[in-house]
Amino acid sequence: MRHDNSKTPRFAGLTLPSAVRTALVPVSLVALGLIVAWADAPLPPALGTWLDSERQHARLAVVRVAFPAPEQPLTPGDGSAAGHTLAAWVRTNDVAQAEGRSAGTGIVVDASTSTPGNEDAPGLSRAAPDVDTSLALPHVHGRRVDHLSRAHLLREWDDLSGALTECRRAVHDAPEDTAAVSMVAELAGLTGRMDLAVRAYGQLGRLLPLDARPLVRQARLLVSMGRHPEAVAAGEEAVLRNPEYVEAYQVLGRAHLAQGELSAAMLRFQQAVHLNPEHGFALNNLGFTYLRAGENQKAAEALTQAAALLPHVAYVHNNLGVAFERLGQEDDARAAYAAAMHLSPRYVQARVNADRMRRMAQVDVGGAQTPRGQSRSTQGEGVTSP
Repeated sequence: MRHDNSKTPRFAGLTLPSAVRTALVPVSLVALGLIVAWADAPLPPALGTWLDSERQHARLAVVRVAFPAPEQPLTPGDGSAAGHTLAAWVRTNDVAQAEGRSAGTGIVVDASTSTPGNEDAPGLSRAAPDVDTSLALPHVHGRRVDHLSRAHLLREWDDLSGALTECRRAVHDAPEDTAAVSMVAELAGLTGRMDLAVRAYGQLGRLLPLDARPLVRQARLLVSMGRHPEAVAAGEEAVLRNPEYVEAYQVLGRAHLAQGELSAAMLRFQQAVHLNPEHGFALNNLGFTYLRAGENQKAAEALTQAAALLPHVAYVHNNLGVAFERLGQEDDARAAYAAAMHLSPRYVQARVNADRMRRMAQVDVGGAQTPRGQSRSTQGEGVTSP
């Protein structure tokens, strides 16, 4: 008679029945299959939200861990301080690699495609040439976020500061995204951060090397900030990019005029009027430059055209009144000042000019009058157009 000499294996004092051992085989295969397919398995929304929250907490819990000294043993289980340090670093590194960061540094990496020694590997993030990194707002997150869509939403809610923050985060994620950079420039101007707006328009000009408009907008801001040499440089570059763009000559003329360079300002305003004879603001600025240069007849001619093209702009009529007053055409000057005050009752300069003419008329009644057509000294001042 044969005897079964097989012995039931013991595991830590526990004897497993044969039925349990038989059932463990398919269960193990199912568990292995679930583990392999876990990354591609669709998750319920509630579970996905919970996982994102856990990843965020894990990221915040990561701390800088010191590496053990080279001469110390690197065995995690030997009870030494070096072993505990290595074990802690391994746990930290696992969490960091799960979020795409280098342990202890916070540097974002792409562990799936980065190749050591190959700087042109597809997964490596490289800074674009000539990119102003000061526009970006560095940040990290466990999953990809559409910051630009958030910015549009916040802007609709009139939260301009929050929208600007989201735009700068979008620029950090995609430094060459012209839509994000353009929105940074616009929102920075609206929130009074002019330096940031100037840098953003400069970046946009580098990203769009054939477009003159970002440089013209940058030059306008620079003129408003009193940085006239920089405005001239930006305007000259805009003219080189598009010699037919009227606004490039307009902003160049304003920059030269602000520096007292009357001949250069006249030339640029004349070029703008040549390209667009019905550009009322360019005509106003040309007339104002003539006033500054003492060419009052030319000023009156240019400003008469500007007033016809811009009948509802008060300062154009005020400038025309100054030109007429300097030519001795007092009735025309009074009419121009009156039109300016009618369009803008709080326009102080026009009211000052009209009051001065009224006082001078009273003096002329009591004493010698200035012959008609003869220029007289006046304190009237014109205003340039944007």
